[in-house]
Amino acid sequence: MPDRILRNAEDVDTFVRLLCAVKLPVTVHWQQGADRSGQQNRLQWLWANEVARQLGDRDAADVQAEWKLCIGVPILRADDPQFRERYDSAVRPLSYEQKIAIMKMGFEVTSIMRVRQMVRFLDDVQRQCMAAGLQLTAPDDELAAYHSRYRGKDAA
Repeated sequence: MPDRILRNAEDVDTFVRLLCAVKLPVTVHWQQGADRSGQQNRLQWLWANEVARQLGDRDAADVQAEWKLCIGVPILRADDPQFRERYDSAVRPLSYEQKIAIMKMGFEVTSIMRVRQMVRFLDDVQRQCMAAGLQLTAPDDELAAYHSRYRGKDAA
């Protein structure tokens, strides 16, 4: 199904023109928020690489798989009944090692998060790493401001 993120009045005008040109009937569905940003994805992988280097016993993919399972899955299970059902039937019964392997094989967690979910995810990763004494690069000012706009809002 096609989708479009509307960020400003020009995006809305373009979308309205598109709707006027489509053959009717058509069903339109919208939700508040936007997909996670590329900056968030780059920060997640920067941190995974930093943690892997500091720990020395795993690579960034192992670190990211662990975060997906231990931090990302609970966020999505709480927010998305369809994700919860898919995860619970396919992955939840497996051992921890099997779950990590599934995460590394590409089970969608962070890739399907909305911006606010990804803010929560990154905040939790940062908190967990700080508690473990791991050093992470601070997000740049632009991304930090972006996160502060989404932090604590109701919609995911």
